[in-house]
Amino acid sequence: MPAPLTLPRISWGYPTASRRALLVHGLGSSAALMWRLGDALAAEGWHATAVDLRGHGDAPRALDYSVGAYSADLAASLPEDGGAWDAVIGHSLGAAAATVAAANAPEWTRRLVLIDPAIYVDGRDAAIIRNSQERAFADARVETVEQEHPHWHPQDHELKVDAVRRASAWAIEQTSVQNQPWDVRPEATRLAVPTHVIGADPEVYSLFTGDVAAEVLASNPLITMSVVASAGHSLHRDRPDESIRHLVEALA
Repeated sequence: MPAPLTLPRISWGYPTASRRALLVHGLGSSAALMWRLGDALAAEGWHATAVDLRGHGDAPRALDYSVGAYSADLAASLPEDGGAWDAVIGHSLGAAAATVAAANAPEWTRRLVLIDPAIYVDGRDAAIIRNSQERAFADARVETVEQEHPHWHPQDHELKVDAVRRASAWAIEQTSVQNQPWDVRPEATRLAVPTHVIGADPEVYSLFTGDVAAEVLASNPLITMSVVASAGHSLHRDRPDESIRHLVEALA
């Protein structure tokens, strides 16, 4: 297991809340971009904490950008007073890393919610992700994000640009290079906590769909799934209200 880094945090809700959730962003994103989910959880009585992953935002930089390294950082990220998280909610890369962390340390969280998780990334999806990240770093302007995602909230436009500007382009590149093959299906099979996948609509774009999704769901009865219609990979930005409804139902 790689040596963990200490990840910076932001939070929503009362620190004394009885339920504690960890929010984990995806590749090229940031803790701040989980704001919609953090704000919604706080309104539901949770204390929600989001972290910047290694190489992103204000987090330390390193040489290792394997999913295993990301997961080691998460496993070492505990609630302020110790104990387990009541829920860990991860998106994409963050969902993959959370899957590995929870499989290796079942006491880390009582429940997982995986938002369009990057459980298995093959050549086609890897190329789509790489092209998306290259475009983001080549033109990190609010106007460009607005044109590509006109339905996003204005704060998502601003924060996406901020996330790209504060992330390490080398770290983003190495996350693809160092994870070949990108496959955490064995860890998903070993999950011992209730896990719900909130999937994107395959008609728009989804990482977790088809044979891979069917295989993972069949491999572990603790894993369930729902899909947010008309939402792409960043479904919590594409269809935030519907995504939050799925999240609240999964945590109920």
